[in-house]
Amino acid sequence: MMRYFLLINLLWVSLSFSPAFAKTPSSTPSTKQLKADLDQLKKDYQKRTKELESRLNDVEQANDEAEDNLDQLAIDVSQQSNQKSASTFNPAIGVVLNGRFVNYKNGSKYVFPGFFMGPESGPGSQGFQLGESELNMSANIDDKFFGSSTISFGGGGAAVEEAFIQTLSLGHGLGLKAGRFFSDIGYLTNKHTHTDDFANRPLPYEAFLGGQYGDDGIQATWLAPTKLYWESGTEIYRGDSFPAAGAANSGAGVWTAFTHVGGDIGLSHSWRAGLSYMHADVRDRQSSTANSTDHFTGISQLTIADFVYKWAPQGNRSEQELKLQGEYLFRNEAGTFSDTNLTNAKLDRNQDGWYLQAVYQFTQQWRLGVRTSRLTSGQLPSQFDGSLLDGLNHSPTQQSIMMDWSNSEFSRVRLQADANNLNGKPYNVYTLQYIVAFGAHGAHSY
Repeated sequence: MMRYFLLINLLWVSLSFSPAFAKTPSSTPSTKQLKADLDQLKKDYQKRTKELESRLNDVEQANDEAEDNLDQLAIDVSQQSNQKSASTFNPAIGVVLNGRFVNYKNGSKYVFPGFFMGPESGPGSQGFQLGESELNMSANIDDKFFGSSTISFGGGGAAVEEAFIQTLSLGHGLGLKAGRFFSDIGYLTNKHTHTDDFANRPLPYEAFLGGQYGDDGIQATWLAPTKLYWESGTEIYRGDSFPAAGAANSGAGVWTAFTHVGGDIGLSHSWRAGLSYMHADVRDRQSSTANSTDHFTGISQLTIADFVYKWAPQGNRSEQELKLQGEYLFRNEAGTFSDTNLTNAKLDRNQDGWYLQAVYQFTQQWRLGVRTSRLTSGQLPSQFDGSLLDGLNHSPTQQSIMMDWSNSEFSRVRLQADANNLNGKPYNVYTLQYIVAFGAHGAHSY
């Protein structure tokens, strides 16, 4: 109806200005002339009607196309939204492969006099070896929880390295994590080894934490509403993993507390410092050395102070970066020690260790790093002479130098040399390592 109403109005306007309706002279036209004018007017009407109908059809077609486009756009947006929602809750899967070639003369020399050796300490088997590689799956479970699972595999077989859930929106800076996960004490502990700047962990981490501490437990953290980054937290663990043992206190044998603070200095500088404490109830801990008959039961208390400084011109890490890093670890252990010659000998000893390292990225793909680390076993009565806890009046040291090349953020090749003096004799280890990652891979922590 609207279409024909518009057409009648357009015709009326056309007729109003047509020659047939214009004012004529006072003389009366002939009948023949009137018929001719009428025929011409009919032709003009038909022509104008067709033109107006054509224009009207064009307008309606354009409107129909616009409506179709809007409908299709709404469908596309809906589909994209649904796809995004679906992928948000599908697990991201990533794989990290870590392979190496290791060369040394005598692996049995890799022991620290005066210290229990944790699992997987040392350079591993000589020659070609698959290092600690990982299969990781992670995703938002829903709007309240995030989940992650990491399966490690290598020369020692496959094992669940991490498997935890974590809250997303508690508010007020609070966060909870539960499951199996690495502790946030110190700087290196919670990091997967493939993110390290060196092919191995420094001596204090091997001696006091077996490389890194992770177990089944729960963690609570609080991010303070301050200009500086300031996060604090506490953890309770089962207490089965080194340096603990035996899952004391009904499966709650370890608790920790930590605080980390950091920030930026202008555009080119950033830093982070931390202080951490770990309390472990140890029940019948043994050394990982072959045929070990050494046992310790008691309390192990570890304090860690860490500091990291980074420099990159205008914050651009892609071309140049300098990273300085260091940690000091202090441990007291008190309890009883037994071996083939001693039975429940009273033990109360302080030990400490530290490392310092510098890594300089001098071009886009190349880095050079140096590291020094040292352990002090502490003094014990003469009754412990000849035992595992006998420090032999020697402080183990290690000097490391490495150079690596990264074709991209997903691949790296590293050459490293370690000059060890663990028991008064030189012991050098050379490592050629590759690390590659494919699939989904989250950003590394600071």
